[in-house]
Amino acid sequence: MLTQNQNPFGQEHKMPGEKRKLRWFVALSALPLLGVVTAFGLVPQSDLDLASTQVAIEEIALFPTTVDATASASYWRNERVQRGDTVDELLHRLSIDDVAASDYLRKAAEASSFRKLPVGTEIQAETTASGGLIALHYLGGNATQILIGKQDGVFQTKTLPAQLEKRLFVRTGEIKTNLYAATDDAGMPEAAANQLNELFSGDIDFHHDLRKGDKFTVMYEMTYSDGALLRTGRIQAAEFINQGRVYRAIYFQKDEQHGDYYTPEGKSVHKAFLRSPIEFSRVSSRFSTSRYHPILNKWRSHKGTDFAAPMGSKVRVTADGIVSMVGHQGGYGNVIMVNHQGRYTTVYGHLSRFAKDLHRGQRISQGDVIGYVGMTGLTTGPHLHYEFRVNGQQHDPLRVALPDAKPIDSAYLATFQPVADDFVARLNLLRNTNLAKLD
Repeated sequence: MLTQNQNPFGQEHKMPGEKRKLRWFVALSALPLLGVVTAFGLVPQSDLDLASTQVAIEEIALFPTTVDATASASYWRNERVQRGDTVDELLHRLSIDDVAASDYLRKAAEASSFRKLPVGTEIQAETTASGGLIALHYLGGNATQILIGKQDGVFQTKTLPAQLEKRLFVRTGEIKTNLYAATDDAGMPEAAANQLNELFSGDIDFHHDLRKGDKFTVMYEMTYSDGALLRTGRIQAAEFINQGRVYRAIYFQKDEQHGDYYTPEGKSVHKAFLRSPIEFSRVSSRFSTSRYHPILNKWRSHKGTDFAAPMGSKVRVTADGIVSMVGHQGGYGNVIMVNHQGRYTTVYGHLSRFAKDLHRGQRISQGDVIGYVGMTGLTTGPHLHYEFRVNGQQHDPLRVALPDAKPIDSAYLATFQPVADDFVARLNLLRNTNLAKLD
């Protein structure tokens, strides 16, 4: 957006006294209204007992800013990359009329990242009054900041570490129809909603256990660079109240490489098995001792659960284990069988294809992609047939009691407990404050 009241060095242009008085009058008259809006939308950070944001200040060597002597100001403009943009189209929207800049951005090898920017990337441009390019700023990959500008009369590109800032967000919601509708209503990003689903899926069957009035509270990080959202971070603490029962999860970082979620008592939130092998799906046929088979046209038992999903959807192994079978088998079509802890076996049928190089005897970890949804074998449409066997006997995957994963190591308990107590206190305060109504 074109701004002439302030130049890059923080100096302001003076305005006539009449206009200045009018702007002060408008600003002061708006304060009561703004106060009302804030009262309904925010809870002070001090009331939530959230840790103060740490701001890191670091000197960065930037290109020297040189402004045409005939120009009295420079101008900043922001634009986002649109689908189908060319370099010249983007420069035109940024009001850049500079042949040398256009030539450099279209041809220079060091400026190739500019030509490959993803749709939606925000670009900041500083120009002279006549449209000459002074500098371009945008975020690159791997948390870097790209600066393009003139040095000694020649355009150059610099790659610097982005100045990152983590902000803690709090969202509460109430179930009216389903989980994702509630997280949308609460203003949660999709990545955080997926994490919430994953966190409690071992205890809550989100296909069938949800009830209208169930509630959740989530505290999650968002990473910004120069005020622009870079990515959705990790959930730090969450609470889900399902049918009156309270479930809580707290993230604990043991060291730089390892961290996981635990209950306030130190038990692992994760089960030894995931409840569902597909992230986004619906149950199209449940475990049953008597089901009418749509192809065989007769009643027979259905010893697994069918998850309907688009062709090619990723199928994840639900627990650590060893692949015991990969291949084609009768009505299962393309099928994978995995052995876990000796007494458990999971089965994944009707696959369109297997993960690359998957083979019998291979060790795999919970969450690894092992295949893709298909419709091989006896099936009328794309879905995954999933079985959970205990000592060779099939059990309902959605109802069987899943074994717990390993609790937090006793060596970390003394460090973990204060972290857990702090987050529990915050969750209790948030529940009592009833942020859902404030929103």
